Amino acid sequence: MNPPEPAAIPRQRGFLGFVERAGNLLPEPTMIFVWLIGVLVVLSIVGAALGWSASLPYSGETPPEGAVLADGKLTYRATSLLAAENVTRLLTEMPRTMAGFAPLGLILTIMLGAAVAERSGLLSALIRASLRNAPRGLLTPLVALVGMVSHHASDAAYLVYVPLAALVFATAGRHPLAGLAAAFAAVSGGYAGNITPGQIDVLLFGFTQEAARIVEPGWVMNPAGNWWFILAIVVLYIPAIWFITDRVIEPRLGQWSGAMDDQTRADLARTGLEPAERKGLRRAGLAALLVIGAYAALTLVPGYAPLFNAEGEGTAQFQPLLGALVAGFFLLFLLCGIAFGSAAGTVRSSKDVTDMMQEGIRAMAPYIVFVFFAAHFVAMFNWSRLGPILAIDGAEVLSALALPAPLLLVSVQMLGSFLDLFIGSASAKWSALAPVVVPMFMLLGISPEMTTAAYRMGDSYTNIMTPLMSYFPLILAFARRWDAGFGVGSLLALMLPYALTFMVVGVAMVVGWVALDLPLGPGAQVFYQPQQR
Repeated sequence: MNPPEPAAIPRQRGFLGFVERAGNLLPEPTMIFVWLIGVLVVLSIVGAALGWSASLPYSGETPPEGAVLADGKLTYRATSLLAAENVTRLLTEMPRTMAGFAPLGLILTIMLGAAVAERSGLLSALIRASLRNAPRGLLTPLVALVGMVSHHASDAAYLVYVPLAALVFATAGRHPLAGLAAAFAAVSGGYAGNITPGQIDVLLFGFTQEAARIVEPGWVMNPAGNWWFILAIVVLYIPAIWFITDRVIEPRLGQWSGAMDDQTRADLARTGLEPAERKGLRRAGLAALLVIGAYAALTLVPGYAPLFNAEGEGTAQFQPLLGALVAGFFLLFLLCGIAFGSAAGTVRSSKDVTDMMQEGIRAMAPYIVFVFFAAHFVAMFNWSRLGPILAIDGAEVLSALALPAPLLLVSVQMLGSFLDLFIGSASAKWSALAPVVVPMFMLLGISPEMTTAAYRMGDSYTNIMTPLMSYFPLILAFARRWDAGFGVGSLLALMLPYALTFMVVGVAMVVGWVALDLPLGPGAQVFYQPQQR
């Protein structure tokens, strides 16, 4: 495959131009993590020497890793990364540290199936069959809606949907980077929103429940406790993405030059569907029904439902199903790609399938290099105990401010946004923050559901404005498929208008929800009323 032809995206003046130029002076994301590891080592040494620590009440019996439980309190103490046990862990667990980096396994698993779906021609045929004649002006809201719903597919949307949206825009004659930006904004910046509760709701409310029981031991989580709130995010974010993409981003990008790699050029060159491709799509549809039917059977068949937790409550019953979606998408892409290719003539033997898989993994080589350093930064950050110390101290500062409830919630939102610039995992941050802020807000009359809603809002929109986000290098690689000169600053400048707009909308939502006392979901209110439980 030849390298992409250079594309001339006009470099703008003004604030976004400054962000782009300044951001492009940053090293590649891999080297950013190398430098951060060095800074982290120094901070851990200083913190251990000065005795940095933080404590919080804890009603459980088993303390989390790295914490000391005494007199009903958890205490985290800063640990030097040059301490003997941490050096031993670093050198002996290096393979495990990399292999245990959650996004890596997800990406490689789905990529094996997606590579077959792409290289067999299935994805290209689907686009040409369904979106080639779609109105150009409606592509953006459609991309935004599907992107926000795709959260139910876990992080698979980053790998599959974001590059697909760029291809959809290119197919319609629009700038592919505008499609990539709209999809990335919806998938990542709009991570807090969705049409229905899903896996992230169960995960976050699990930490909320443990924190709420510090004040009320019998408090039980409601996985649908943010349903109306996350639905409102979808309603408000879609027009915002539509306006920013069509009126700000695409005019800034200018006329698309048509630069692309050979694979993309071949995909776009075919405007119609051959009879063999139509037959392949029919076979792929049957394969998709087979996978969906198998998952439905494993979830609903009485007496044998491995993907259904009969002991759970509400959406928690479907936690095994949600956790199995990664494997489901692998099977979906793999089997549909094989079914399509067998009819279209692109898959003639098992060797063709394995060759496609190998080509897909080769394309992931730059990301695998990045993962090595990112995984070690995340692991070393945990070993140093600086993360929970920062979160607990930050929450205590908020408590000392004695602000009105709406402003306190916005403060929690801003704290989540700040931490999100450095710590990617929403659950990791909430596991440290929830035991402090949830009981504090309950004592102030704010419900655990409202506190969770404020946190998850703040945790989402900064995803798209930090090169430390684990999927940022992957999105950058997708962008370079269309513009070989696209840099870190270029992507930051592309996404900053979305992030700032989402931030304003998010703050307004949190303040407005409290001021109007709107229900957050079925049985979930803004204010905490223990007598109703």
